[in-house]
Amino acid sequence: MFPPELSLLISSVMGLVLAIPSNTCIVMGNLEIVRKKGKLSPSDVIFLGKGILNILLQCVMSLQAMIFALYSSVLYIREVRVFLNTFIYFLIYYSFWLTFWLSAHYCTSITNLSYGFFIWIKRIVSNFLSHLLLLTALGMFPVSVLYNWAVEWESHIQSSENTTEDSIYATYHVIVSYFVPINTLGCILPFCLSLLCLVLTFSFLLRHVWRVKNNDSGSTRPNLQAHVTALRTISFLLLMFIFFCVSPVLLFIHKSSNITEFIPIISWISRILSPSVEAAIIFQASNKLRRIILRRFWARSRRNTET
Repeated sequence: MFPPELSLLISSVMGLVLAIPSNTCIVMGNLEIVRKKGKLSPSDVIFLGKGILNILLQCVMSLQAMIFALYSSVLYIREVRVFLNTFIYFLIYYSFWLTFWLSAHYCTSITNLSYGFFIWIKRIVSNFLSHLLLLTALGMFPVSVLYNWAVEWESHIQSSENTTEDSIYATYHVIVSYFVPINTLGCILPFCLSLLCLVLTFSFLLRHVWRVKNNDSGSTRPNLQAHVTALRTISFLLLMFIFFCVSPVLLFIHKSSNITEFIPIISWISRILSPSVEAAIIFQASNKLRRIILRRFWARSRRNTET
């Protein structure tokens, strides 16, 4: 069995190797779409944002894991801990809200609901998405800063009789009055809104298929592949949402029980590898990105064989 520190090092390096190239391809692919067409669709704008966020998040989380594995006492310095926590949770919360805006775009594009609220949301998402993303980022930054007040850390020095070096460990206490509203704004609210969009989209498609099947049996079936892809994408992103929320729960379970010391390692590894998984979700959702990446690799391989 690998020691926990070695497992963290391996997973952090693996996360960098997988996440950086894949998310860089997402960013470069969308920039090529901008160069050719002059603008991006709302879903492509969100994919571009997620690609950039995943690159930054992977670098910071891998750095944090390496510091923890090689020299964990550095993370107990308040300034270092505040900087890393603020940066990481800002990227995480902002990514959660990008998932909601993507779900809202799919929902308003697929569902042809005539309610005034949905018409207003569709107009806002279509015309002012870049402004919404900027406002969301400005709103999530103070929330991520307040996270440092939601969890109080205390560093302790433990002397060892067998060695001359002292070991440092930390204990933390959750301040409920800060922790609940912060996670409500950063996690729970975008998750519930995204889940609502998923349910509305799925129910609309079911009703649409049922009406076509029963009212006009002689016509050809509509092509719902794009709609199915949208539903699959939202479902996968919500699963990623759940994995991120389960990670802190595992840490609390480890703190309140003596189950196994590998629970924090499992929690960290699931987070470190999440940007790579999200990149795979984006690739399966965008045919344009897949075509651009495959065309680039094909052209590069042809140039290599010719030379």
